Amino acid sequence: MNAPHLRQARWPALLLSVFVLTQAGESRADGTAAGSAAAPAQAAAAPAVKLNALPQADADALVTRVQGFYDKTTSYHCDFTQEFWVKAYNQKKSSRGKVIFAKPGKMHWSYDDPKDNKVISDGMQLRVYEAANKQLYEQGIDKSQYPAALSFLTGNGKLSEHFNFELFEGEQMNFPGGFVLVGAPKQATAAYQKVIFYVDKQTAQVRRVMVLDAQGNRNRFDFQNPRVNEPVPPNHFTFTPPPGTSIVRP
Repeated sequence: MNAPHLRQARWPALLLSVFVLTQAGESRADGTAAGSAAAPAQAAAAPAVKLNALPQADADALVTRVQGFYDKTTSYHCDFTQEFWVKAYNQKKSSRGKVIFAKPGKMHWSYDDPKDNKVISDGMQLRVYEAANKQLYEQGIDKSQYPAALSFLTGNGKLSEHFNFELFEGEQMNFPGGFVLVGAPKQATAAYQKVIFYVDKQTAQVRRVMVLDAQGNRNRFDFQNPRVNEPVPPNHFTFTPPPGTSIVRP
């Protein structure tokens, strides 16, 4: 990522990946994804066509089903692809890699592209390493912009505690075979305005997450090849940067 405005955007984009990547569920039994690329902002801004939300009771029931999956998950591995679109410059950055998540609060995301970038949390500190710039960003989990979201992902909170949800049929959102949960944070945050969960109807597992911020930027994640509840060595969630790395503490 060479342009200055994209370098500035990369730090929040990587932090957002800590929030959303662990939302991913398992693939269908036949290995296919539920749905195609969704219209990016339909659920968060005024849509081109009117969307009809399903009854609130249905939304609450689906949130309960999704929550149930993560309540039973102690560790989670998957491949991911990420698209981060900067609205002001109409530019998109694509990334891919692997993520490992383990309760409580431990995450390790290894990027294949950009090569050797990492996002790691040991439950106390969040570390984001940019290999090309040899920079390591550090921030306490309790001081990050994402404590409410992270508390759900690490088993210390519930989706319904942090978001108000609307539920839409997937067909309205270019997501056939699924539902779409549009979450608005109950407490305002500069990190995001909406978080959109694309949920498979059959399994109630999340196939895709899109994060929308106040500037209209979009951060989308798709998930493949999940493995659930495999043991993970504790030292997998520590990271010592290479010599010469500069440390940034925002």
